[in-house]
Amino acid sequence: MPKITTVNPSRPRILLIKLSSLGDVIHALPFLEALRETFPQGRITWLVERAFSPLLMGHPALDQVWAVPRLRLTQGWSAANLGELGRLLRRLRSQEFDLVIDLQGLLKSAVWAALARSPRKAGYDKTREGSYLVLNERLEPYDPEAHAVKRYLNLAHYLGAPPALPRFRLGLTPDVDPARFFPDSAPQEFVVLHPGARWATKLWPAGSWAQLADWLSRQGFRVVITGSAADRQLTEEISARMHEPALNLAGETSLAELAGLLKKARFAITADTGPMHLAAALGTKVVAVFGPTAPWRTGPFGAGHEIVRLELECSPCFKRQCPAPRCLSELSWETARAACEKILSSH
Repeated sequence: MPKITTVNPSRPRILLIKLSSLGDVIHALPFLEALRETFPQGRITWLVERAFSPLLMGHPALDQVWAVPRLRLTQGWSAANLGELGRLLRRLRSQEFDLVIDLQGLLKSAVWAALARSPRKAGYDKTREGSYLVLNERLEPYDPEAHAVKRYLNLAHYLGAPPALPRFRLGLTPDVDPARFFPDSAPQEFVVLHPGARWATKLWPAGSWAQLADWLSRQGFRVVITGSAADRQLTEEISARMHEPALNLAGETSLAELAGLLKKARFAITADTGPMHLAAALGTKVVAVFGPTAPWRTGPFGAGHEIVRLELECSPCFKRQCPAPRCLSELSWETARAACEKILSSH
């Protein structure tokens, strides 16, 4: 049996569970700051999926980051991953927490909350997949139309946090070497385009991205297209449709390098995806292209960002598949251009 670490009343142990995704982890950063303000001597541990742990490593408001291997039925069930998972479970069970907070509200987070040893397990009531059943402190169901940042802060206020402006700090240091990405020219102003998203219904047509990118090039900006390796086909199609040159870095940047590019960009244009929130957290203005989802719920948080969407009777529908996604197929590139012009004229 593992040795049990007892609770130190003068330094309460707190476990924060927010496993994924990129945007959701960023949305939870103001909650972390509020939690630290409420428990200045507390020992705060964040349980997060390994892919997103670089966002939190070294964060000044955190004492520990526990990275969870993501296990799927089709991948990830390797001996190494299972061994890592076993070690993490033993570590979890060897400690007793004064407070466990489930910000995820899904079965995958509820499993960890259930396994954690604590007299207090807090979160929202009636969350998905029956995850609320493992909690013994349940807030009334949240308003689904409220922004995610505000929903999380509402839970912080329940725990005693005073009202404060949301603060976004990252654990990672934005890191980019311009010489690596711009070897053929002197540094110049650039705009980042991040067109990819996990839902097919969130994808704006490649031709629209290409026309917008060509216009940006004619305004004197260098166009940098970013994305994951899975986005490479889309980004190559956009590049192929362009008449002006663009730098396609899809699949070639680490999370810290992507953050560095977003931080140094004049502004960013994105689909509804995690890097949209990363840019906003870094203080970079965003033109966000929305289709089936609601920007008032999960749009870039803060002032000065521009939302581009069509006001259709069927939107937002939150569907991942749609036979006729008019909300994006009928959204003109000129509408996005107007949003870019608005940002350029503001600073």
